[in-house]
Amino acid sequence: MLRALLTLALVAAGASGAAAQTKVPFALDWKFEGPSSAYFAAIDNGHFKAEGLDVEISAGKGSLDAIPKVATGAFPFGFADINSLVRFKDKNPDAPVIAVMMVYDKPPFAVVGRVSQGVSAPKDLENRILGAPPPDGAWAQFPAFAAENGLDVSKITVEPVGFPTREPMLAEGRVDAITGYSFSSFLNLVRLGIPEDDISVLLMADHGLALYGNAVIVNTDFAAANPDKVTGFIRAVARGWRDVIADPEAGVRMMAERNPAADIALETRRLQLSIDGNVLTPNVAANGIGQVDPARFDKALGQLEMNFELSKAPDPAAYFTDRYLPDDGSLMIGG
Repeated sequence: MLRALLTLALVAAGASGAAAQTKVPFALDWKFEGPSSAYFAAIDNGHFKAEGLDVEISAGKGSLDAIPKVATGAFPFGFADINSLVRFKDKNPDAPVIAVMMVYDKPPFAVVGRVSQGVSAPKDLENRILGAPPPDGAWAQFPAFAAENGLDVSKITVEPVGFPTREPMLAEGRVDAITGYSFSSFLNLVRLGIPEDDISVLLMADHGLALYGNAVIVNTDFAAANPDKVTGFIRAVARGWRDVIADPEAGVRMMAERNPAADIALETRRLQLSIDGNVLTPNVAANGIGQVDPARFDKALGQLEMNFELSKAPDPAAYFTDRYLPDDGSLMIGG
């Protein structure tokens, strides 16, 4: 009888622990690729569980995809381009959604061209064809990029393209350059057989733009009711990034368990490009992941006003808050 009672107690304790886990769906901006590995590492390495969170990750379809999902409350957390969030909030000022953790300190927005087709610098885009998916986050920043680099946009032929056809059209020479995320477009072209030295990546952040990139966003109603869960989610994400920085291939293998078609070597390289170019910047290495510099953000918002027809002057406090960031050192991810 004592053994039976002990067994029942253990079962009850296990059920209690399971009940303590808060289910939180997490909406990504894109499909499961190398850069999403950090979130799967946070699951598989127990970081979310340690915060009392049972996280289920859903793939997305573009930079704008996660924002309405979080704003409607269907997902408490999402991963989205903060510049797209500014535009969304301008049209929906009362939408309960805000960024709480900057992940891409240096955004991957880029124009990607081919040297053999004469595109090696921003000015080379004039008198050529640019392929751009209308919902693409990089395309949305093109007006400010053009202004910062003195481009005559009347001399650029813009061809609307789909996400799946973007890189194939460049590989086939049907367009001379495309807009996209630096790490993804580059590696997609390599996979299509384009020599690496024939690919020119014009990172917008290296050509005048002060913009930030993708951030963790949260439904503000959920955050108000669960502030500790939001801080815990951020802490777990930071630890997931720290894990994949230490061992990118191990992180990619975790992602590939959810996407068996993934090419491990290719996605490991995509993740490393993302880490080097967008996540672990000198600023993040020194100060930790997640923060936004107010002066830089003000400049970025000024550039956004060149990209979007905003109905009123942008208010930084409407798009990002640092109130949920942990202060226990867990945001330091470079060591």
